[in-house]
Amino acid sequence: MSVIDTADVRPAEEPPPTRLTPRLRLVLVILLAAQFMLAVDFSILNVALPVIGEGLGFKLANLQWIATSFALCAAGFTLLFGRIADLFGRRRLFLGGLLVLGAASLLGGLATSPELLIVARIFQGLATAAVTPAGLSLLTTSFPEGPLRDKALGLNGALMSAGFTTGAILGGLLTDLLSWRWAFFINVPVVAVVLVAAVVVIKESRPEGRPKLDLPGAITVTLGLLAIVFGLTQAGEHGWTSPVALASLAVGVALLLLFYAVESRTASPLVPVGVLRRRNVAWGNVAGLIAFLTETSLVFLMTLYLQKVLDFSPLSAGLSFGVLGIGTVIGGSIAPRVVGRIGTRSTLIAGGLLQTVATAALLGLGDDRSWMWLLLVATFAGGVGNMLVIVGFMITATTGLPNHEQGLATGLATMTQQVGITMGTPIMSAIATASITGAGAAGILGGLKVAVGVNAAIVLVGVLAAALFLRKPAQVSAE
Repeated sequence: MSVIDTADVRPAEEPPPTRLTPRLRLVLVILLAAQFMLAVDFSILNVALPVIGEGLGFKLANLQWIATSFALCAAGFTLLFGRIADLFGRRRLFLGGLLVLGAASLLGGLATSPELLIVARIFQGLATAAVTPAGLSLLTTSFPEGPLRDKALGLNGALMSAGFTTGAILGGLLTDLLSWRWAFFINVPVVAVVLVAAVVVIKESRPEGRPKLDLPGAITVTLGLLAIVFGLTQAGEHGWTSPVALASLAVGVALLLLFYAVESRTASPLVPVGVLRRRNVAWGNVAGLIAFLTETSLVFLMTLYLQKVLDFSPLSAGLSFGVLGIGTVIGGSIAPRVVGRIGTRSTLIAGGLLQTVATAALLGLGDDRSWMWLLLVATFAGGVGNMLVIVGFMITATTGLPNHEQGLATGLATMTQQVGITMGTPIMSAIATASITGAGAAGILGGLKVAVGVNAAIVLVGVLAAALFLRKPAQVSAE
């Protein structure tokens, strides 16, 4: 089988591809399969947490660490690994991360104690932090800016968003029909197939020069992100007045400010300050953060609505999000054509407005099952709109940068995605909990509606930011 060269520097006589050749399709399938699997991992254990706790003897207070340990590593180390992919080889990091993911998934499935399971989740998170930016930068360097890259990023965004929804459904099915252990085991054969195919098909990709790794920057940004994510999870568990949550958030902000100061002065920064000052990178990532924060947390709010207000089973609640999954797939599929017709900025605005209206419509939900039609219609439309924003964000945040900075750009975009997924649920959980007006379904519904309203308002803020601050980014060479 032929080898696909995703190297940064393309020979002068080899023009960039203008269509999806069979070999490029194979590259796309391999990279999308990996990204989809990683997205599934974010949510596949959510429904199974109580069952896992009973099976392994987790204390109720410690059960959150099954999710938190994964989220901390997945979000905290993404930017570091994105830069490492640029410096030491994207394919190398992609393959190494897949190996770690496969081993950690096997360990998680075989775990006989809470400690072993947490170790497995930590290494799953680290593997996710490595594979996601490496795979995305392989994708952006394989496809030149323009329709081909837009299409690839559209499919990637659709599958990643659909993967989050699929994880909730798949987790319920596996737990009910087989065992929670299969939520881990299912990764092993997928990793094996993707790993073998990637070894054969994808060639190493990295810049010709290899600058030094910015160790002070790496330490400050990683610790800062870990503190922020930990603070947010603590706020979701114990409320926004928790001393631990507030202290952790304050430390995280201080470390990120220190990181910016370090990057302004070092010769080989982890994140060049000039990249952060690019309007498309900065505001594109703001739009992406809002998109992931709002839609994934809305899934959490609607899960509570289905189970606590309408009294659905966990499996039935998970299956109800199949309509949302269809919406995200459709949104990701049409997004490249929408971008080609109206541009990325207009796509971000149109998608955000659609998501805002669809989310606000959920304020009309009642406390009986006759309102399911509204939930299904609104989540479908919101999924389409959210995917338009996500694809627009991915294109905006990685366009106009040379190939030797693509790992950094995709690392930033991936960090934005994972921090958004991580911080959305505790924020909305805290708002909903604080707004519950009384006991019973009616009281819970009141608190959920307050959180839904805040969710819709945040989406609208993202729309206004895109309209006011985004401009068409300048094109640059791949050198």
